[in-house]
Amino acid sequence: MIQIYNKSKNPAYNLAAEEYLLKIKKEPAFMLWQNKEAIIIGKNQNTAAEIDQEYVDKHKLEVIRRLSGGGAVFHDLGNINYTIIEAEKDGHFNDYAFFTADLLEFLQKLGLKAELSGRNDILLDGKKICGNAQCVSGDLIMHHGCILFDTDLTKLKKALLLKNERFISKSVKSVGSQVTNIKEHLKGNTKLEAEDFLQSFALFINQRYKYQQYSFDAADKTAIKQLARNKYLTWTWNYGRSPDYNFCNWKKYHYGLIEARLFIENGKIKTAKINGDFFGKKDIEELEEKLCGCRHESKDLSACLKAVDLESYISGCKKEDLEEVLRCYAVCNIRL
Repeated sequence: MIQIYNKSKNPAYNLAAEEYLLKIKKEPAFMLWQNKEAIIIGKNQNTAAEIDQEYVDKHKLEVIRRLSGGGAVFHDLGNINYTIIEAEKDGHFNDYAFFTADLLEFLQKLGLKAELSGRNDILLDGKKICGNAQCVSGDLIMHHGCILFDTDLTKLKKALLLKNERFISKSVKSVGSQVTNIKEHLKGNTKLEAEDFLQSFALFINQRYKYQQYSFDAADKTAIKQLARNKYLTWTWNYGRSPDYNFCNWKKYHYGLIEARLFIENGKIKTAKINGDFFGKKDIEELEEKLCGCRHESKDLSACLKAVDLESYISGCKKEDLEEVLRCYAVCNIRL
C-alpha cells in the first residue's frame, strides 16, 4: 500500500484524486488531504436541497459531489480528510469499526476518548467529530472520513440545510448532528494546529504499517486534472445528477403573491406551474412553457427570463422577482 500526503487544497482535484486512485491507478492507498472552503455532497443527494444557496453564493463556496453515499459535509482548512483504498474483503463494506480503528487509537494517544457511534460517525463527548462514507469499485473498497479539528462551525451550520420543505425528492437527505472540534478537547496541546494533527496522524500510520511513501508525479497530476475538469467541475455531475425532484416556493410582492411548482428531471425543468393572486394580460401557461427545458440554476433561469416580457404575464413583476421565486442554485463555475 502507498501512503500519500496530497497537498492540494482544491476540492475538485482532491475528489478526482480519490477516483483516480480507486478506478484508474487501482492501487491500495492511504491518503491525507485538506480542502479549502467547500460543500461536499453525497453521491445520492439532491444538491439543491442540501445547501443554503444564498449563503453559498455570497461566500463563493464550491459545491462538489463525491463518489460515496451519505450526507453533505462542510470542508475548510480546519478539517483533515483521510482516504483508505484496499482490496474488498467479505464483511468490510459498511464495517466502519474496521476502517476507523486506527483513527480511534490515534485519538486515544492524544488523550481523547472518542468512539464509533451509530452507523458511521465518530463522537467525542457525545458530539460528532468525524463522519465516514464508503464506496466500491471492482475488487477495491474506498473508505474516507472528514475529521473536524478546527473547522468554522458557524459557517458549517449556515452553509448546510438540515431540511428544506421546498424540495420533495427521492434523494438521501442529510441528518443533522451536534458537532464539535477536536481542538477544543485537547489538554496541554492547545497550540496544536490542523497541519500538526495531520502530520502526527501520518507519522502514526507510517510507524504502524511502513507504507511506501508516494507523491503524485506529472502523469498522475495530468490525469487527475483531466478527470476533475471532465467530471468534478461540471454542472452535470454536481447538480444535474441530482435525483428528480419537485420544487415549490412562493413569495409575496406588492403586486401579488407568486407561487412556483416545478418538476425537475435530470436537472432541467420538465413541467412548471405558476400560481398566485397577480394580474396579467397574457395567459400564464405561455410563460410556464417557456421555462420547460431550462436548467434549474441561476444562469439559465436568468437567460430564459431576459427574453421574456414578464410584465405581460405578471403585472409589476421584475425579472429579479421571478428569479428569486424560481432560483435553486448557482452555476458551477470553478477553475483548477
